Amino acid sequence: MPALNRVQLIGRLGQDPEARFTPTGKQVVKFSVAVSNRWKKDGEVTEYTEWVNIEAWNRLAEICHEYLRKGALVYLEGRLKTDKYVDERGENRYFTKVVIQQMQMLDKREEKGIIEELPAEYEVE
Repeated sequence: MPALNRVQLIGRLGQDPEARFTPTGKQVVKFSVAVSNRWKKDGEVTEYTEWVNIEAWNRLAEICHEYLRKGALVYLEGRLKTDKYVDERGENRYFTKVVIQQMQMLDKREEKGIIEELPAEYEVE
């Protein structure tokens, strides 16, 4: 039977990515993304924000850690993964996240400094 586990999100980072390394030396980065939905009902605009936990591995983790910051607008594509852990009372808890395989920064780049005109390739006499 065919199956598909694919998630596509556009949202803003809730905090700077948090990096760590596994015992085998692989880098993993975790952060959350806010995905908002707005609608108008009876002339009043309502907004709901869904917070999604994100995880990136290896080279993509390095890129996320280096370039992404809180508030950045990003496109993410990945798969759902649910982890299980035991809480302090000994009960099983489940935690769903998106393990990303693709990331694209959507914010416009900030212009820094003054743009200088390049010298002409030819001289006018």
